[in-house]
Amino acid sequence: MPGISFIFVGKMKEPHFEAAFAEYIKRLGGFTKCELREIAEQRLGERPSQREVAAALEREAREIERAIPKGAYVCALCVEGPQCASDALARRISELDARGVGRLCFLVGGSYGLDEGLKARADWRLSMSEMTFPHHLARVMLAEQVYRAFTINAGKRYHK
Repeated sequence: MPGISFIFVGKMKEPHFEAAFAEYIKRLGGFTKCELREIAEQRLGERPSQREVAAALEREAREIERAIPKGAYVCALCVEGPQCASDALARRISELDARGVGRLCFLVGGSYGLDEGLKARADWRLSMSEMTFPHHLARVMLAEQVYRAFTINAGKRYHK
Protein backbone atom coordinates (compact mmCIF):
# COMPACT_ATOMS: atom_id res chain seq x y z
CA MET A 1 0.00 0.00 0.00
CA PRO A 2 1.21 3.53 -0.63
CA GLY A 3 2.70 5.57 2.17
CA ILE A 4 0.63 8.49 3.38
CA SER A 5 1.72 12.11 3.79
CA PHE A 6 -0.47 14.70 5.44
CA ILE A 7 0.44 18.31 4.79
CA PHE A 8 -1.55 20.75 6.88
CA VAL A 9 -1.52 24.52 7.05
CA GLY A 10 -1.39 25.63 10.68
CA LYS A 11 -0.50 23.94 13.93
CA MET A 12 -2.85 21.91 16.08
CA LYS A 13 -3.35 23.55 19.44
CA GLU A 14 -6.17 21.62 21.08
CA PRO A 15 -4.91 18.56 23.00
CA HIS A 16 -8.07 16.54 22.31
CA PHE A 17 -7.70 16.96 18.54
CA GLU A 18 -3.97 16.21 18.77
CA ALA A 19 -4.69 13.02 20.71
CA ALA A 20 -7.38 11.86 18.29
CA PHE A 21 -5.19 12.52 15.25
CA ALA A 22 -2.23 10.74 16.90
CA GLU A 23 -4.42 7.71 17.61
CA TYR A 24 -5.35 7.30 13.94
CA ILE A 25 -1.75 7.81 12.83
CA LYS A 26 -0.72 5.10 15.30
CA ARG A 27 -3.39 2.76 13.91
CA LEU A 28 -2.36 3.53 10.33
CA GLY A 29 1.18 2.50 11.27
CA GLY A 30 0.01 -1.10 11.18
CA PHE A 31 -0.69 -0.71 7.45
CA THR A 32 1.69 1.89 6.05
CA LYS A 33 4.20 4.60 6.85
CA CYS A 34 2.73 8.02 7.58
CA GLU A 35 4.29 11.42 7.80
CA LEU A 36 2.92 14.75 8.95
CA ARG A 37 4.13 18.16 7.81
CA GLU A 38 2.70 21.38 9.18
CA ILE A 39 3.11 24.61 7.25
CA ALA A 40 2.83 27.93 9.08
CA GLU A 41 -0.44 29.71 8.35
CA GLN A 42 0.06 33.24 7.10
CA ARG A 43 -1.24 35.82 9.54
CA LEU A 44 -3.90 38.16 8.27
CA GLY A 45 -5.81 41.00 9.85
CA GLU A 46 -9.36 40.80 11.10
CA ARG A 47 -10.89 41.70 7.72
CA PRO A 48 -8.34 40.97 4.99
CA SER A 49 -8.99 41.99 1.41
CA GLN A 50 -9.30 39.35 -1.33
CA ARG A 51 -5.87 40.40 -2.56
CA GLU A 52 -4.32 39.92 0.88
CA VAL A 53 -5.92 36.48 1.18
CA ALA A 54 -4.72 35.47 -2.30
CA ALA A 55 -1.16 36.63 -1.51
CA ALA A 56 -1.16 34.68 1.77
CA LEU A 57 -2.45 31.54 0.05
CA GLU A 58 0.24 31.89 -2.61
CA ARG A 59 2.97 32.09 0.07
CA GLU A 60 1.52 29.02 1.81
CA ALA A 61 1.37 27.20 -1.54
CA ARG A 62 5.11 27.70 -2.09
CA GLU A 63 5.81 26.07 1.29
CA ILE A 64 3.36 23.25 0.59
CA GLU A 65 4.97 22.57 -2.80
CA ARG A 66 8.36 22.20 -1.10
CA ALA A 67 6.85 19.74 1.40
CA ILE A 68 5.18 17.46 -1.17
CA PRO A 69 7.27 14.30 -1.58
CA LYS A 70 8.66 13.75 -5.08
CA GLY A 71 6.45 11.50 -7.17
CA ALA A 72 3.54 11.63 -4.71
CA TYR A 73 -0.05 11.42 -5.87
CA VAL A 74 -1.55 14.65 -4.49
CA CYS A 75 -5.07 14.94 -3.10
CA ALA A 76 -6.18 18.48 -2.24
CA LEU A 77 -9.09 18.75 0.15
CA CYS A 78 -11.33 21.55 -1.07
CA VAL A 79 -15.02 22.33 -1.38
CA GLU A 80 -14.83 22.25 -5.19
CA GLY A 81 -13.95 18.58 -5.26
CA PRO A 82 -16.46 15.75 -5.36
CA GLN A 83 -17.32 13.86 -2.20
CA CYS A 84 -16.72 10.15 -1.94
CA ALA A 85 -17.83 7.35 0.34
CA SER A 86 -15.42 5.44 2.56
CA ASP A 87 -15.44 2.40 0.28
CA ALA A 88 -14.72 4.63 -2.74
CA LEU A 89 -11.70 6.09 -0.91
CA ALA A 90 -10.56 2.53 -0.18
CA ARG A 91 -10.90 1.62 -3.87
CA ARG A 92 -8.94 4.70 -4.91
CA ILE A 93 -6.10 3.83 -2.53
CA SER A 94 -6.11 0.23 -3.78
CA GLU A 95 -6.06 1.39 -7.41
CA LEU A 96 -3.14 3.72 -6.69
CA ASP A 97 -1.30 0.84 -5.06
CA ALA A 98 -1.95 -1.36 -8.13
CA ARG A 99 -0.55 1.42 -10.35
CA GLY A 100 2.62 1.48 -8.27
CA VAL A 101 2.05 4.83 -6.58
CA GLY A 102 4.42 4.88 -3.62
CA ARG A 103 3.01 7.86 -1.72
CA LEU A 104 -0.41 9.50 -1.40
CA CYS A 105 -0.20 13.07 -0.14
CA PHE A 106 -3.23 14.83 1.35
CA LEU A 107 -3.23 18.64 1.46
CA VAL A 108 -5.44 20.52 3.92
CA GLY A 109 -5.36 24.31 3.84
CA GLY A 110 -5.86 26.75 6.67
CA SER A 111 -8.88 28.88 7.43
CA TYR A 112 -8.88 30.38 3.91
CA GLY A 113 -8.36 27.08 2.10
CA LEU A 114 -5.74 26.35 -0.54
CA ASP A 115 -4.26 28.41 -3.35
CA GLU A 116 -6.07 27.95 -6.68
CA GLY A 117 -2.86 26.96 -8.47
CA LEU A 118 -2.16 24.29 -5.89
CA LYS A 119 -5.66 22.86 -6.30
CA ALA A 120 -5.25 22.84 -10.09
CA ARG A 121 -1.92 20.99 -9.76
CA ALA A 122 -3.44 18.28 -7.55
CA ASP A 123 -4.07 14.84 -9.05
CA TRP A 124 -7.34 14.63 -7.15
CA ARG A 125 -9.55 17.20 -5.47
CA LEU A 126 -11.76 15.88 -2.72
CA SER A 127 -14.48 17.43 -0.57
CA MET A 128 -15.25 15.94 2.83
CA SER A 129 -18.72 17.47 2.94
CA GLU A 130 -20.78 20.45 1.94
CA MET A 131 -20.72 21.37 5.63
CA THR A 132 -17.97 23.49 7.15
CA PHE A 133 -15.81 21.91 9.86
CA PRO A 134 -13.17 23.38 12.13
CA HIS A 135 -9.76 22.90 10.52
CA HIS A 136 -8.44 20.68 13.31
CA LEU A 137 -11.53 18.47 13.34
CA ALA A 138 -11.18 18.02 9.58
CA ARG A 139 -7.65 16.69 10.16
CA VAL A 140 -8.96 14.07 12.57
CA MET A 141 -11.81 13.14 10.23
CA LEU A 142 -9.40 12.75 7.31
CA ALA A 143 -7.02 10.55 9.32
CA GLU A 144 -9.95 8.40 10.46
CA GLN A 145 -11.22 8.00 6.90
CA VAL A 146 -7.79 7.05 5.60
CA TYR A 147 -7.49 4.52 8.42
CA ARG A 148 -10.98 3.20 7.58
CA ALA A 149 -9.97 2.85 3.91
CA PHE A 150 -6.94 0.78 4.86
CA THR A 151 -9.07 -1.47 7.10
CA ILE A 152 -11.58 -1.93 4.27
CA ASN A 153 -8.77 -2.94 1.91
CA ALA A 154 -7.38 -5.34 4.53
CA GLY A 155 -10.78 -6.94 5.11
CA LYS A 156 -10.89 -5.88 8.77
CA ARG A 157 -14.16 -5.50 10.72
CA TYR A 158 -13.66 -1.80 11.59
CA HIS A 159 -15.86 -0.68 8.67
CA LYS A 160 -19.46 -1.77 9.09
